[in-house]
Amino acid sequence: MSQVKDAKRIVCKVGTSTLTHHTGKTNLRRVDRLAAVLSDLHNAGKEVVLVSSGAIGVGAGKLGLPDRPRDTPGKQAAAAVGQCELMSLYSKMFGTYGNVVSQLLLTRDDVENQTRRGNLLNTFSKLFAFGAIPIVNENDSVSTEELEAGGGEAITFGENDALAAVVAELIGADALIFLTDTDGLFTANPALDEEATLLSVVSCVTEDIMALAGGSGTNRGSGGMITKLRAAKSATQAGIDVVVMNGTVPENLYQLMEGRQIGTHFKAIC
Repeated sequence: MSQVKDAKRIVCKVGTSTLTHHTGKTNLRRVDRLAAVLSDLHNAGKEVVLVSSGAIGVGAGKLGLPDRPRDTPGKQAAAAVGQCELMSLYSKMFGTYGNVVSQLLLTRDDVENQTRRGNLLNTFSKLFAFGAIPIVNENDSVSTEELEAGGGEAITFGENDALAAVVAELIGADALIFLTDTDGLFTANPALDEEATLLSVVSCVTEDIMALAGGSGTNRGSGGMITKLRAAKSATQAGIDVVVMNGTVPENLYQLMEGRQIGTHFKAIC
């Protein structure tokens, strides 16, 4: 994984299931450990961007709701509450390790409109120059694409896996890392097939690879392996190395940055 080891600019995407307990409440210890590792990588000279899901799940937990809201206005309201809570936590925990974070809430227009895209790039550039860590999420309170996302092959802002790929391509990242609740891409569902094996390296995201994705999402998140594979296909075609790895132990990012084999590495297509 020398390409990932040598990456200077990294986009790290963390999912709802990694940030929360099964109860829906925030997993404070894991968020703190993630902040510590990303801060350390930043201190070592890496330019780090965190694309963070979890606003709806954290908001639902903060509001004491038994489950994620099913209606779009309910999801938007939970996201508004959860985004506040998430950024408060991130600001506090990254601050503990001597780093400043910034919040960027994006919609499709911010990337597709030429003027807004230029402004966004200028903002990222200045944040890197100032030494701040950008934390990105889709603006769920005004954009409903993620909340009403369906299938399809196109990379859209339908969920934050796609958003992470869009951000990685936008800023010219060297690597895109997905921290999820699985160890990577397997030949079959390891929960159902004891002979399932982890694919260490994928050279090209083909239709056969896409077929390994299985179902999508969890009861706490909207993504799944299929959305990560679509994002990986887009990012690798843009020359960006992609890794899907387990986010349960954020410290494994150190091993990845040391060139060790962690998760599934999708090679950039040069």
